[in-house]
Amino acid sequence: MPTENMQEIMDKAQVLIEALPYIQRFNRKIIVVKYGGSAMVDEALKKQVIQDVTLLKLVGFKPIIVHGGGKEISKWVEKNGIVPEFINGLRKTDEATMEIAEMVLNKVNKSLVQNVQSLGVNAIGISGKDGGLLKVEKKLSNGQDIGFVGEVSDVNAQVILDLLEKDFLPIICPIGMDDNFETYNINADDAACAIAKAVNAEKLAFLTDIEGVYKDKDDPSTLISELTVEEARELIGDGYIGGGMLPKLNNCIDAIEQGVSRVHILDGRIAHCLLLEIFTNKGIGTAIIGDKEQKFSE
Repeated sequence: MPTENMQEIMDKAQVLIEALPYIQRFNRKIIVVKYGGSAMVDEALKKQVIQDVTLLKLVGFKPIIVHGGGKEISKWVEKNGIVPEFINGLRKTDEATMEIAEMVLNKVNKSLVQNVQSLGVNAIGISGKDGGLLKVEKKLSNGQDIGFVGEVSDVNAQVILDLLEKDFLPIICPIGMDDNFETYNINADDAACAIAKAVNAEKLAFLTDIEGVYKDKDDPSTLISELTVEEARELIGDGYIGGGMLPKLNNCIDAIEQGVSRVHILDGRIAHCLLLEIFTNKGIGTAIIGDKEQKFSE
């Protein structure tokens, strides 16, 4: 056998050996994947994400997908001639927009189920309305009404745990109901965070359109591989974190403090980012960990 072919085989073996301790550590543990951004729009990336999650399932993890659909919703809102209204930078979700959002999210949901099923894993797609999974309260923006946008007030974790026990891969779209059974759209990051806390997930992974958390947002070389909660709070307090990363990092901190072991912020535009982050020593995104957790890099 040519030397270069043997080296290629040995390199593949080394990758598998490197993954072994992570497979052992997280076997039968729950991992929540918040799926959104470009990885939902690009068909090649979508296929790779589904392959990653399916592989996690087949090697012993208990994955849960929580997905968004903002770009698709915006497209269909525009097609229906609805002019979006923004309050404090947030889209106001009126009754017509809510109806479109629910239809679009359910369409996306069943498409993801179809993709997972095609790889030989049984998936079930549900919304937060099913079984009273996600109970919400009306969300305000600086005291102003932004329509049918909900904040998760309670999670019926047993719905998800029962599906996991029966060996299904749950795929959840972020729609919930309030005490009056009104339908509300939920920010997918918030829904993923609430679900991860409720099911005592070992990991929560956010697929985003950025590489991770930067010390300097304008300098890619300042990407931080691992952050403790205390370090994350310091970055926020010192003004390094802003824009859309601020609520995401606050969600990460909240999840860690509620018992999630590790939270990962990953660039979903990178092929197989989930596998690279979870099964390799260095990883590719930013991992947020508890203050007492040992960093893998140390």
